[in-house]
Amino acid sequence: MIVYLNGAFLPAEKACLSPLDRGFLFGDGIYEVIPSYQGAFFLLDEHLERLRRSLREIRMPEPQPEKGWAAVLAELLERNPGGDRSVYLQLTRGSAPRDHAFPAAAAATEFAMVSPIAPLSVDLAERGFAAITLPDQRWGRCDIKSVALLPNVLARQHAVEQGAVEAILLRGGKLTEGAASNVFVVLGGAVVTPALGPEILPGITRRFLLDALRNEGWDCREEPVLESTLRSADEIWLTSSTKELLPVTVLDGRPVGTGRPGPMWGRALDVFQRARERSMATPATGAE
Repeated sequence: MIVYLNGAFLPAEKACLSPLDRGFLFGDGIYEVIPSYQGAFFLLDEHLERLRRSLREIRMPEPQPEKGWAAVLAELLERNPGGDRSVYLQLTRGSAPRDHAFPAAAAATEFAMVSPIAPLSVDLAERGFAAITLPDQRWGRCDIKSVALLPNVLARQHAVEQGAVEAILLRGGKLTEGAASNVFVVLGGAVVTPALGPEILPGITRRFLLDALRNEGWDCREEPVLESTLRSADEIWLTSSTKELLPVTVLDGRPVGTGRPGPMWGRALDVFQRARERSMATPATGAE
């Protein structure tokens, strides 16, 4: 595998970082995961805009000029040929003597790598996925896509140990999101997801799905979802950049709805995939 590190493309085994890097010492950095299909990026502009937002929120200068990331990531894809893939892009505040305060001068560490995107198997599409609920113990700025993911890691590991694929997080009696996903519930024909705020990552797939469904006339709402509402939902869905739209059919060991992927999930997945195909067939007009 060829990776990108600080302006160079090189084999992963030859990529080296300083132990004084603030991403290593403090988790002082941000990241994005950008999907590509048949060699073309999906929603690249939106991901890069969220990257810039995260940089602004942590008060870190943008290390690349306008259109810089698009060129870098396109070359990285070319150097790692294959099927559908995602690019992981991480930026940290760089290497400096260990001090909690920002260094007076430090060059950002830029790193990117490519991973395959596994298609949803027919078996899993037919039976769905299990999830568990856990208290949301993350920090108060989950809207920043920070590399400091230890609470998410612990939540996901707990889910895996319970035979589930995701941990759905609750705070103050309300749904926030998954350990690595946004969450939707279906209630009597309406599709509901928590409104954005500091406790929720503004998911790119989340927004794309909402727009696609609303364009088809669906009743989509962004509002608080109580824990009791989550547990009585007709359907529960998860969205993420590499998994797209997944049905949760078991929550904390109990069936969701009929215990099988619901009819609205199947229709929503079809709407999403058709909208994705149209989007990728239309040339991007943004700066990236």
